[in-house]
Amino acid sequence: MGHVWVSARIGNVDLSRVVEVRALVDTGATLTVIPRSLANELGLAVTGKSRVETGAGIIEVDRSRAWVEIEGRGEVVPVLVSDIIDKVLIGVTTLEVLGLEVDPVTGRLREMRLLLY
Repeated sequence: MGHVWVSARIGNVDLSRVVEVRALVDTGATLTVIPRSLANELGLAVTGKSRVETGAGIIEVDRSRAWVEIEGRGEVVPVLVSDIIDKVLIGVTTLEVLGLEVDPVTGRLREMRLLLY
């Protein structure tokens, strides 16, 4: 399966600033990652810091919260703010919150079954 790109709307928590972006779905990322320039444009507040493991080692990044909408499904989710990555990466936590998953056969997003046991 190749890369999965989606159209997404990213905004601040009160939705007073929202932009449409092309985002890469990254099933190897736990949280969604937003470039620092986009976080600044949206006026996202830093809510903390997280140590994250990358291919280049462990780094510390800022955390925030943002509105993420994909295929008409939107929620406020935790995000990481990156000074290194220049594109939006949609992590699996965001996909799960939105009730979406990657279909490995088609390479597209599909509705996932939510579990409540």
